[in-house]
Amino acid sequence: MLVPHTLLERANPLSTRPFAPFEFMIAWRYLRARRAEGGVSVMTWISLVGITLAVFALIATLAVRAGFRAEFVDTILGANAHVTVYSADHTDEKGNLIKGFVDDPATAARLRGVAGVTRAAPLVRGQVMVTAFDQTTGGDVYGMTPDDLASLPRIGRGSQAEGNLADYPQGLAMGSEMARELGVTVGDRVRLIAPSGVKSAFGTSPRIKAYTVEYIFTAGRYDIDKVRLYLPLTEAQSFFNREGLVDEYEVMVKNPDDVDSYAAALMAAGGPDALVWTWKQSSGAFLRALSVEDNVMFIILSILVLIATMNIVSGLIMLVKNKGRDIGILRTMGLTEGSILRVFFLCGSFTGVIGTGMGVALGCLFALYIDPIFSFVNYWAGGGVWDPSIRGIYTLPAKLQMQDVGSAMALSLGLSFVITLIPARKAARMNPVEALRYE
Repeated sequence: MLVPHTLLERANPLSTRPFAPFEFMIAWRYLRARRAEGGVSVMTWISLVGITLAVFALIATLAVRAGFRAEFVDTILGANAHVTVYSADHTDEKGNLIKGFVDDPATAARLRGVAGVTRAAPLVRGQVMVTAFDQTTGGDVYGMTPDDLASLPRIGRGSQAEGNLADYPQGLAMGSEMARELGVTVGDRVRLIAPSGVKSAFGTSPRIKAYTVEYIFTAGRYDIDKVRLYLPLTEAQSFFNREGLVDEYEVMVKNPDDVDSYAAALMAAGGPDALVWTWKQSSGAFLRALSVEDNVMFIILSILVLIATMNIVSGLIMLVKNKGRDIGILRTMGLTEGSILRVFFLCGSFTGVIGTGMGVALGCLFALYIDPIFSFVNYWAGGGVWDPSIRGIYTLPAKLQMQDVGSAMALSLGLSFVITLIPARKAARMNPVEALRYE
């Protein structure tokens, strides 16, 4: 007999509490039983491995999705304006059409005075062709003062960069991917070509001017590092024929997630023709797509967890069939239907709990050590596994969040417990007379 008589003596229906120690002992012995003893150890291992891999895949996917979203938003907020204050076209006293703002320090001061604003910088923007060493590429020029560039996160002081930021007024700053594509380093000269240049009696001729590359930055976003250039504000005004004017103001705030609440105050500070454009408006469609993808991935991987837990049902059905004689004996010795149900419920639950715990451990380790794991995969594949020109960022990020781990654990344990009830209930309802008829 598998169960000591002294323990069964305590299995009085009137005194035994649910999930008594003897129920755990019987379930654990059944779970560890070898096939020759009527156990189903092979099915148990298949269930355990399936749940472990499913939970691992779910946590790893959620961590990568959270890391990708966090990295994407961080690069947006670090290298771009949280709010862009621009002006509608208007005419001056002489009837001349003016695009942008008059370069007035008072406007920037008013914008900085808005509660919650941490930075407000005037900008001149334009598009150019950039040439060096017989290589040509397109570029977006941002005209910005040296102090404003130095205070720009991911590009100014403290960022990954080459060269001396103090030399920026004598030349320009360039993204690292553009520098790589052109084959230039700090100290080399590049030519900027603007199609709308000098106006003459024969039409408009392109403006061409050479500058020294004084500073090469890496913002962390491929699309920024590949096309962005910074010129000193006064030089950009001269190059684009914008003397005395700025195109917009780049504003950063303390709480970017609540950026819409700043709109009214910023428009009032910018003047009667001021309009605003927030980072959520420019990147909102992509962020919404990420949210939809997160939900879809969770649903798909939840189905994977469900399939893994279904193996518990197969194993328990075989276990109930093999243990029919034991069930009959236990019932005749005083165990209730509830005790039998709990014994086989614990058999399935042990598998679910252990598999979930192992899956959580593997998923957390994967998220914490994703950099060396990814480096190994990239080395083993010969490089080129991650293309930043497609994904926008340079590495595969992962961010382990407790709510994601909790969701994966709750899903796996919940499905394991619910699925286990089906064969456990069948075992509890087994007639002991029928079970022992041919014994």
